[in-house]
Amino acid sequence: MLNIKIVCVGKLKEKYWQDACAEYMKRLGAYCRPEVIEVPEEKLPANASAKDEQHVIEAEGKEILKRVSGYVIALDVKGKELSSEELAGRVSEISLAHSSVVFIIGGSLGLSDEVKERADLKMSFGRITLPHQLARVVALEQIYRAFKINAGETYHK
Repeated sequence: MLNIKIVCVGKLKEKYWQDACAEYMKRLGAYCRPEVIEVPEEKLPANASAKDEQHVIEAEGKEILKRVSGYVIALDVKGKELSSEELAGRVSEISLAHSSVVFIIGGSLGLSDEVKERADLKMSFGRITLPHQLARVVALEQIYRAFKINAGETYHK
């Protein structure tokens, strides 16, 4: 059974995000071994400069990379846009060569260049920017949808 890890920056504070993620984690358990790994958010000073922001991105990136192994998919607004069916195909192909797939979701400032370079695939949910809490829910839902597609099971369109 494939290991699926979601490495993300920050905790889900609101119950509605927690509930949505818990539901997809439960559903995913029938198809893979899902795990969410939360990396602490770095504090940004009140009057942050570009240098401060870069420091935060790099510090979060170092923490992310400590938790990464296997095939890595970084969620990045500049990444490749895949349909649900294309993602399902990628997951199927990846599972033939790897026992683990790691999806990375950055914090509010995005991902460090080092994390992007480590990624085997940079993927985008489109050109819109999503709050990282919502990106986690969308990622879990799309991973679940990919497994349903690969299993030939119906799921709403």
